[in-house]
Amino acid sequence: MKLRILFLFLLAFIPSFAQANLLVTFEDKTVFTGTSLAGGGSFFNGNSGSGLNSNVGWSSQGVFFNNSYENFGGGFEGWNGWSYSNVVNTTTAGFLNQYASYPGGGSNGLGGVSAGQNYAIAYNDGFGGTPFFNLPSGMLLHSVDLTNTTYSALSMRNGDSFAKKFGGPSGGEPDLLSVTLNGYDSLGGTGTLIGAVTVNLADFRFAESSQDFILDSWQNVSLSSIANARSVSLTFFSTDVGSFGINTPTFVALDNLRLTAVPEPSTACLIVAVGSTILIYRRKLTKANR
Repeated sequence: MKLRILFLFLLAFIPSFAQANLLVTFEDKTVFTGTSLAGGGSFFNGNSGSGLNSNVGWSSQGVFFNNSYENFGGGFEGWNGWSYSNVVNTTTAGFLNQYASYPGGGSNGLGGVSAGQNYAIAYNDGFGGTPFFNLPSGMLLHSVDLTNTTYSALSMRNGDSFAKKFGGPSGGEPDLLSVTLNGYDSLGGTGTLIGAVTVNLADFRFAESSQDFILDSWQNVSLSSIANARSVSLTFFSTDVGSFGINTPTFVALDNLRLTAVPEPSTACLIVAVGSTILIYRRKLTKANR
């Protein structure tokens, strides 16, 4: 009877701790800059509507994402860092379609697509700084869903005026595009590097060309090796490099950032104490029944 009471107490307590975990889906973002040229959906790229330059960044569910927006005038603008979007456009090539995920919407968390749902887009133009996000205190990284943008994928698949077709004319050239998530112990992608997680967004290095791929679905990526990071910065690598750096469009789409709450010391001690008590009590019952 005592064992049952202790067990029920632990079951009642653990859910309150689990509820503190966080899934960042970006559905709290409702202010948008513009709409897609085709396919539907809207995006926010740092333009608050005033058209003024900005480097304020934005937050979703306590996670801060950096952004730098610049208005060049005459209808031309540029940005770096993070935007958010719900654009659905898998067919339009070129930089005018910067805000679309290649699968055709946000991640449903099961490897599939949820059209019309928000997701984030990271972009490193090579000049305006590295995309990064800051984690709320008391949270650990767990995992995230990543995929290509339509702009990057079609550029690699077909080539364009700036970047090569991956694999080259013969399809046999060993091309690669990857993104690395670098975990740091301080905010803003600074401090000591804790570790890094690299994801291949396109890989044409296989001996069998049938294995070559351009990522076209949402991929769940474990971040357990950098769980203790306070911030994460993104860096890109491509085999297609020119005089001004990487030629391949350096974009990646992100959704369903999963964070785990760090238990308070008193909470952790209580869980251990209750668990130890149950274990000791079970051992006593075992000995008594022999």
